[in-house]
Parts: sequence; C-alpha cells; structure tokens
Amino acid sequence: QVQPVESGGELVQAGGSLRLSCAASGRTFNNYLMGWFRQAPGKEREFVAGISWSGSNTRYADSVKGRFTISRDNAKNTVVLQMNSLKPEDTAVYYCAAARGSQMLEEPGDYDYWGQGTRVTVSS
Repeated sequence: QVQPVESGGELVQAGGSLRLSCAASGRTFNNYLMGWFRQAPGKEREFVAGISWSGSNTRYADSVKGRFTISRDNAKNTVVLQMNSLKPEDTAVYYCAAARGSQMLEEPGDYDYWGQGTRVTVSS
C-alpha cells in the first residue's frame, strides 16, 4: 500500500514552469505504476502522464506532450511532474495516483491510491 502526497502547486503566469512533486509512503513504492491526473472546475478528472515502476515507460496526454515530463526516483519514493510552457487551460487540481500492475493505465478507476491534490492556476 502507498499513500501519495502532492506538493508544488501555485499561481503562475502563462508561459511559466512548475514542478509538482509526489511523495509516496510505503515500502513497495517501486511495485506501482504512478500517474498524474488533473481536474478542472466542472470537468471530469483526466489523465496527464504516467510512468512505469522502473521509469522506462512513460505516457502523456496529447494536450501536454512536449511540455510536461514525468519522472520517478524509487530510492526516494517520489514522482515529479515538470510542467513547462504552461497555459491557462492547464489550470486544475493535480492528483498523484498509484496503480498495481505493469501496463500503462489512463483511466482514473484503474488507480488504487490517490493523493489529496495540489492546485495549479495559470493566469493569462
């Protein structure tokens, strides 16, 4: 079992960068696929990026490809989402989640453990 805790969200101007971190408790962190999701007001939660347990496989939503980078450090039980060239449409609460299994997953229902979220606001 893991418990993700996100940090790093804040107000930033369009074109700027933010680094979101997810610290996950638990001794089996490196057994889990990790993902970042986001939820904007009035919208459903959507997949942003995912990374396999080894870090060798990543996947991104089309809307963030080339701007966001996901990485993980299993020795420190952390996952990082580096967000560059931010746009107002990136404004949302960002969630870190963990899923059992080796295949990349994009549906929120496939993830087993969730953090409380961190708010990102991008001003125009």
